[in-house]
Amino acid sequence: MQNSLNESSPKKNYAFIDHIRCLAMMSIVAEHTLGSYHFPEGSARYWIYILIVQFAKFGTVIFFLLAGFLISEKFTDYTPGEYLKRRFASTFGPWLFWSVIFIVCYIVNLHVKERMYHDGRFNLANILKEAKETYLYTNYWFIINFMVSISLLLIFKKYLYSYKFGAVLLLFTLIYCVNIHFEWFDPSHTTAILGFVFFLWLGAQLRKHWLIVEYRVKLLPFPLLILLVVITFALSVMETRQLFNTHSVDPYNTLRFTNVLYSLSGFTLLLRVKEFAWLNKLRPRDTTYGIYLIHYILVIYLLPEIYHGVKVDPADQSTAVFYLIKLLSFVIVYALSWWITILLTKSKAHKLVGN
Repeated sequence: MQNSLNESSPKKNYAFIDHIRCLAMMSIVAEHTLGSYHFPEGSARYWIYILIVQFAKFGTVIFFLLAGFLISEKFTDYTPGEYLKRRFASTFGPWLFWSVIFIVCYIVNLHVKERMYHDGRFNLANILKEAKETYLYTNYWFIINFMVSISLLLIFKKYLYSYKFGAVLLLFTLIYCVNIHFEWFDPSHTTAILGFVFFLWLGAQLRKHWLIVEYRVKLLPFPLLILLVVITFALSVMETRQLFNTHSVDPYNTLRFTNVLYSLSGFTLLLRVKEFAWLNKLRPRDTTYGIYLIHYILVIYLLPEIYHGVKVDPADQSTAVFYLIKLLSFVIVYALSWWITILLTKSKAHKLVGN
């Protein structure tokens, strides 16, 4: 994401990061536009849904990896206070603005429904509940988690390249991986404050040893990497099924152990390809963070109005039509988010998208 993952202007050798960030953001937008559905177990729509959701599940881990890759050098350039101040202006500020816009949209929607149906839901308790859920269970959870994770690395920055410190962070991640199955505490990945710090640390190691990593990745044959992605993808689908069978509250959790392996495998494959020149037309360095900030508002408040306007409920359609609608939904949301971001970057309000 712009700024939150792009802490310094990428050097020429790191231009590929823009492309990988763009693909990761596409995966997140695709997952959100797909929505949350529960189809009859074993049906074609059930399996296709699981496969598509899992295919798109690599984005979050990759964002943390790239963040660690890009910010590691900044820890030596600024004091913790200076660094966090810069982040507030370019990352936290825009995030706060759009998350408040999301809550305002909810309030307006709630008020309109109150006027129409007199359902009694327009009250302070529901508004406060929505505000809490916005920051814990919607896509706006990311920046809170990111800022906390960065703060922890700043506190322990002298251990940034310590493998023992990395092992401790990995232990926290593994605890979350196991907790998804046992649910000793809230298993939702959006509240896993300590679950993603390891990936920032790992990204910093990639930056430190980049020449070696780049050389070794180039030696990896594509068939082997593709096979690895396919195997970890299949294992992730199996773990999702197991979580469904045990009635998990978050069967698609990003921190599933198999999904972590799938995300790392996918990231390695993307590093092997390295650059996707056709993505330059989308100006990913300028638009990725803006798309993150804006797209979820469109998913929650625009798409339902479009469905209502054309009198279509995706869930009532055939399997083929359902996924065609979802594909069109992705195109609409991504294109509108991109267009709004581009307009803002060219205006005096450019800071609202982190530029």
